[in-house]
Amino acid sequence: MRQAKVFYKDMEAGVLTQLDDGAFVFRYSDAWMVDDGKPSISLTLPKSNKEYHSKNLFPFFFNMLPEGSNKQVLCHYNRIDRDDYFGQLLAVAKFDSIGAVRVLKIDNP
Repeated sequence: MRQAKVFYKDMEAGVLTQLDDGAFVFRYSDAWMVDDGKPSISLTLPKSNKEYHSKNLFPFFFNMLPEGSNKQVLCHYNRIDRDDYFGQLLAVAKFDSIGAVRVLKIDNP
């Protein structure tokens, strides 16, 4: 299992988890949910108390990944498998992401 905190404008919005079977779970944090001023991080992940489940990386996060030669460089430099989308997300979305969302690895879930 691997986990990452999802930040929106440098405030923790939730946790993204990759389970041992490769499936993904996203859940908004309790603090994010009680604040009515906090938005959803994506239209496809509306603000809700429920957990979102997917067999594949959620499209919102998948679309944060580089493509083409940028993906090749990222994978080669960081020694990440080309099919390890969660690993790529952790490598690229901690600093260099488009928009207000960043993703930071949780070292000891």
